[in-house]
Amino acid sequence: MVKNRNIFKQNQKILLDVSYGALTAVLFSAFIYFEHFGLTLKILNTISGLSALALLLYSPKRVILIAGFFIGLLWFYWIGYSFKYTGVGYMTPLVTLGFGFVYALFFGVLALTNKVYIRAIILFLLSFFYPLDWNWLQIELIFVESYIGIDKYQYILVLLALSLPFYIQKPYKYLPLGLIFFAFNFNPLLQKDAPLKIKLVSTDIKQEKKWLPESLYPTIEMIFSEIDKAIDEHYDVVVLPESVFPLFLNQNSDLLQELLFRSVDISIVVGSLLHTQKYNYNVTYMFENGEYKIAKKMILVPFGEYIPLPKFAQKFINDFFFAGEADFKAAKKPTDFLIKGVKFRNAICYEATRSEIYEGDVDFVIAMSDNAWFTPSIEPTIQKLLMKYYGRKNGTTIYHVANYKGTGIIK
Repeated sequence: MVKNRNIFKQNQKILLDVSYGALTAVLFSAFIYFEHFGLTLKILNTISGLSALALLLYSPKRVILIAGFFIGLLWFYWIGYSFKYTGVGYMTPLVTLGFGFVYALFFGVLALTNKVYIRAIILFLLSFFYPLDWNWLQIELIFVESYIGIDKYQYILVLLALSLPFYIQKPYKYLPLGLIFFAFNFNPLLQKDAPLKIKLVSTDIKQEKKWLPESLYPTIEMIFSEIDKAIDEHYDVVVLPESVFPLFLNQNSDLLQELLFRSVDISIVVGSLLHTQKYNYNVTYMFENGEYKIAKKMILVPFGEYIPLPKFAQKFINDFFFAGEADFKAAKKPTDFLIKGVKFRNAICYEATRSEIYEGDVDFVIAMSDNAWFTPSIEPTIQKLLMKYYGRKNGTTIYHVANYKGTGIIK
C-alpha cells in the first residue's frame, strides 16, 4: 500500500514537471504562433516572454530539460520536411526529435545550478551561442513584437528585473521589476523606404514539381509574364524569388538575352544557380541597362547546403543523407547591388537572418527565399520575425520575395 502510494506520488511529480516544462515551452514560443495566425498582440507577447524567462530562472532542473525539449519541437519541428525532396523522407521524425534533444541540452545548461543569478548569467551567455551554427533560436527574438526592446542591454535589464527579487526581502522584494520599464523600446532606429518603385513577385511553385523537366517551360513563361507586367505598370525594379529559374542560368544564353533585353526598361533581380568548372553556387542575378551582375550566397544553410561537422564526417553524411546535394560553395563576402543609383545588400534565404549581412552601411536589403521546402509549417513566420529582428536592430528595410509564403516589405 505504501509502495503504491509512493509510485503514485512519483508519477504525479513527473506529470507535474512535464506540464510545467510544456507550459514554459508554450510561453517561450507563443509569439511565433500568434504571428503565424495573424494575432500580433504586443501585450500578450510581452507577458508570455517575461513569464517564460521567469520559469527558466526558477523552475526545477527536470522542468528545464523538458522545457528545452519542447521548445526545440515547437520552433523547429518543420526542418525535416525538406528531407523528402532528397529521397530520405524517413529521416523527418528523427530530425524533429533530434532538434528536441539539441535544445534540451542547450537549455539544460541551466539545470546545472539552482542559483537564480547564475541561471541569469547563463541565459545571457546563451544568447551568443548557436548550436550547429544554426542561429534561428535567438532568445531576444521573443520580444521582437512586444513592448520590450531587442538590444543586449534591454535583455540584461529584463534578466536583472526577474532575478533580483529572489535576493531582496519584503517590502522591497518586487521593486526590481521596475527595471522592465527601462527595457521598453522607446527609441527604435529609423527604417526608411527605398526611393524606387519595387515590385515583389510572390510565387507558389510546389517543391516536388519545381525541378521536373515538364515544369520548366510554364515556370519560365510565368517569370517573363511577371516581368512584362511590371514594365507595363511602370515599376523601377522587379524582384523574383530564390532559384525561381530552376537551372544554371549562366549556361542558357537564350534566357540571358531575353532578360538583358528587358533590363533596358526595368531592373530585374532573380534567383537562380551558377555553375563554374568546379563548383555550383546559389546566386542572385541582377540585370540593368543591358548588363548583369551576379551575387553568390555567402552564408550556407547548415545541413542543407553544407555539413557543419569535421571533414571526415562531411562526405559520408552528404552522400548518405543528402544524396550528394549539400555541396554548394559560398562567397567570401556579401554583395551589394547598385540599382538605379540605390545600394541594396543581397541576401539569399538563410542569409537574411544572419548578422553578417547587416554589417557596414546597409539601409536596404533585397532578400529572396524558397520556403516551399517546408510547407506547410511556421518556417516563413520564424524567418519573417528574424528579419524584423535584424532589420530593427540595424535600421534596415528588407524587401523580401519568397516562393510559397513570406513576400513583403519587412520593417
